[in-house]
Amino acid sequence: MIKRWHIAPPIPSTILHNFRGISPIVAQVLYNRGIQDYPTALAFLTAERHATYSPLKMSDMSKAVGRIRFAIQRQELMVIYGDFDADGVTSTALMVEVLEWLGAQVQAYIPHRVDEGYGLNAEALKTLKDRGVKLIITVDCGIRSVEEAEVAKRLGVDLIITDHHSLGADLPDAHAVINPKRDKPPVETMLAGVGVAYKLAEALLNAHYANDKSSSASREPFDLDSLLDLVAIGTVADLAPLDRLENRSLVKGGLRQIRLARRMGLRHLLEASGVPSAKVGAIDIGFSIGPRINAAGRLESAMLAYRLLHSTSEKEASELARSLQELNQQRQSLTREAQERIREQMHTELRDDQPLIFASHANFPQGIIGLVAGKLTEEYFRPSVVLRLGEEESHASCRSIPQFNITHALDECSDLLIRHGGHAQAAGFTIHNHNIPALNERLQEIATKSLGGQELIPTLHMDAVLDLDRLSEELFDELQQLEPTGHDNHAPLFCVEGVRVGGARRIGRDEQHLRLKLQGRYKNVDAVGFGLGNWVDQLPSRVDLAFQLEMNEWNGKRTLQLNVKDIRPHGENAT
Repeated sequence: MIKRWHIAPPIPSTILHNFRGISPIVAQVLYNRGIQDYPTALAFLTAERHATYSPLKMSDMSKAVGRIRFAIQRQELMVIYGDFDADGVTSTALMVEVLEWLGAQVQAYIPHRVDEGYGLNAEALKTLKDRGVKLIITVDCGIRSVEEAEVAKRLGVDLIITDHHSLGADLPDAHAVINPKRDKPPVETMLAGVGVAYKLAEALLNAHYANDKSSSASREPFDLDSLLDLVAIGTVADLAPLDRLENRSLVKGGLRQIRLARRMGLRHLLEASGVPSAKVGAIDIGFSIGPRINAAGRLESAMLAYRLLHSTSEKEASELARSLQELNQQRQSLTREAQERIREQMHTELRDDQPLIFASHANFPQGIIGLVAGKLTEEYFRPSVVLRLGEEESHASCRSIPQFNITHALDECSDLLIRHGGHAQAAGFTIHNHNIPALNERLQEIATKSLGGQELIPTLHMDAVLDLDRLSEELFDELQQLEPTGHDNHAPLFCVEGVRVGGARRIGRDEQHLRLKLQGRYKNVDAVGFGLGNWVDQLPSRVDLAFQLEMNEWNGKRTLQLNVKDIRPHGENAT
C-alpha cells in the first residue's frame, strides 16, 4: 500500500536550548511527542516509580479494600474473574498471587471464549454461587455488565469490578467499581486492566502493613516489584499508551523483572519462543510473549496461560510453555487461512467504495477473528468487522483506523446488539443473526458519513531526516533512553534521502523480505525490509528510506542495521 510521508519540522533552536544535556536527535523526538521543557523530558526518559500515584485516589478503592480484607478475615471463598486475553490473564495471576500471600481463600476463573464469551455471564455467576463463592472480583472486564451485576446481587454474591474499558451509559450496581475512566479529577485514565489490578494489589498490601503489623513481622514483606513482570506483559500486549508516565514506569520496572527470569512459567515461555530473557524489550512482549499467552484463550482455554504464569513446578511450566508454543503456531496458520478467505470474499462480494470491511463466516475460529480484523485493517487501511456466524447469535471483533472510533460507532448501533464494548480502535460485540444485515448497513452509513471525502492511506510520521554517515552505535544507545516504545510512543522513525543502493536481494523462507547494502560517502550500512521483497525488481540506484535504527547482535558482534518501513525513489517529495 502507498503511504503518505510526513517529516516533522525541526525543533526550534529556542526550545532545543531547554534540553540541556540531552542529545539533539533525542530532543527532536521528544519535541515531536509534545515535550518542550527539560523537567518533562527528564521524567519521560527516566520514568521512575515516583511518577506513580496513590491507588487510594481511585474511586471506590477504599470500599474494595475493606470488603476484600473482611473476606480474608472471615475466610470467605472469593474468585478472581478475568478475561481471556493477555491483559486479563496477567491480571488474574497477579491478583491471585497477592491474595494467596495475604491468606485469602481464592480461586481463578476465566470464561471460555467460545462457550461463554467475553466478561461476566449469568450461568458462571450461578455456578460460582453454588460452589460457595461469596465475593467475585473482576479484572479487565465487567464495566458494562449491568444485567450480570443484578444477577450477582440477587444471588447474594458481592461483586467488585476492576476494569479499564470505556464506560457505558450506566455503571453496574456492584459493591465497588474501580475504573480510572470514572475518576474525577482524572489522574491516569489509560492504565491497562492489569495496571488497575496492580493498583488494587498495592492498596491491599498497604492496608495489610498498616493494620496487621503482628502477622507481618514473622515473614519477609511481599515484593510488590515482583508483580511488575505481569503488569508489563498485560500493558504492552493490550496496547496501553506508552507515552503516559504511569505506564512507562510500570513497564520499565516490569522489563527489569522479566530479565531477572524469576517467574518460572515466564522463563520457560521465553525459552520456548527463543527470546533471551536477559535482553527482553517491549517489542518482545508485543511479538513473542503476548501472542503466546493470547493463543491459549484463542484456541483452547486461557486457564492454560494462567496456570503457566502461576506455576511453581518446573515440569508443569515446561509442558505448558510447549503447549502455548504449539497453539501459537496453529493460531498463525489459521489466521493466514482466514485472511485469504476474506480476500477472496472481498473480490466477489464487497464493493471497492465501501469505507468499512464487513465479513463473516461460520468456520472462522472465534479466537482468531480479532487478529484477522487487525490484519485486514492493516492491509486495506479501513475499519474492519469480522464475524464468526453461530446458529442464532454471532460474535464479532472489530479493528479500526485513527480516523474512526469503532466503539462510538457500535454505541450508535446498540439497539441491534446484544452486548458490545472496547476501545476507539478495537472492539467486539454479540448480535442476533437476524440483525446482521441491518448492522452492516448502518455501520456503512456511519463510516461513510465519518470518513467520506478523506483519502484513506496510512501516514508515516518521521521524526527527522538523518545522514547515513552520521548513524552510529552511539546514536542507537542514545535512542534507547526512549524505551519502552510501543503504542502512542512508537520507536523513532527516521528518513534518509538519496542514499545509494549497493546491493539488494530477497531473503526469508518465502523470499518476501528484502536485504539491502547501502552506501554512504564514508560508510556502508546494512538494511532489512520485511515484506518489501518485491522491490528487488524495481529499485532505482538512489532511494529515500523510512526506517527505524536497530542493532543486530550475532555471535557477540554488534552491527548497526536499518529496519526499512517504506521505500521511495529519490526525488518524490514527502508531505
